[in-house]
Amino acid sequence: MKIGFIGAGKVGFSLGKYLQNNCSQNDVEIVGYFSKSLKSAKSAADFTSTKLYINLENILKDSDTLFLTVPDGSISQIWDYMRNLDIRNKNICHCSGSISSTAFFDAQNKGAYAYSIHPLCAINDRYEAYKNLANAVFTIEGNSEHLDSLMQIFQKCGNDIIKIDTQKKALYHASAVMASNLVTALFATSIDLLNHCGVDKKMAKNILLPLLQGNVANLTTFDIKDALTGPVERNDVVTIKKHLNVFNQENLNQEKEIYKLLSQKLIEIAQSKNSLKDYSEMKEVFDSEKYSINI
Repeated sequence: MKIGFIGAGKVGFSLGKYLQNNCSQNDVEIVGYFSKSLKSAKSAADFTSTKLYINLENILKDSDTLFLTVPDGSISQIWDYMRNLDIRNKNICHCSGSISSTAFFDAQNKGAYAYSIHPLCAINDRYEAYKNLANAVFTIEGNSEHLDSLMQIFQKCGNDIIKIDTQKKALYHASAVMASNLVTALFATSIDLLNHCGVDKKMAKNILLPLLQGNVANLTTFDIKDALTGPVERNDVVTIKKHLNVFNQENLNQEKEIYKLLSQKLIEIAQSKNSLKDYSEMKEVFDSEKYSINI
């Protein structure tokens, strides 16, 4: 399989390098890069010791599989141009997490095969992130014709790759954002709260990071319900009321809403862990708008 990349950003760099390093023995050849930025395309080609293409037609001719590693908003624009070229028998793939293969809406009528292939991995660096792809799970959806062949590429590299329902692609991506980007936002909120207590933000990060890492380690080792600790799991209503009271006193309304929503999810988990505990009072606390208590 001869793979060409249209787009030379972080994903293009990383995926090209990863496939080149791990799949070259599996009849996979990275032919090179085309990008609207000639400088970026040259850097990616140099990084992977492949060819720089100055027009899309030539990389299309030299490849049987094209990966569009471009921002989501550019996929339809590039497809509008590509679909008028000779794309017969070509696999056309993009790497968006939220957009499905239907972005290539008339690929089948053009004799091409449309796919979305997404790595569940945070790719934040052009030159180093490819190393993390060895531990990533990839998801795929698209035309059944070459689906198994594309899956085998990643399986032979040692990755798990799973099929996703085309209609569920946005929901799948929301799940990934919850476990990745929103955890970053939650951690930033925790830092802000500690800063509100007078702790420098840099120090707050250093204080809280081991707590976060310990929780991730527990989630790695145990089932979710068995990894759960804290006042919700203990059914400690007094402590929960203290937290909600101080959010009110400090006018931390956004932080209070985050706390409430996540704690209500924790009650569900806690109930599955402690079936004999009665969490009804705690549920009432979160359903109420007032949390006054004499302490």
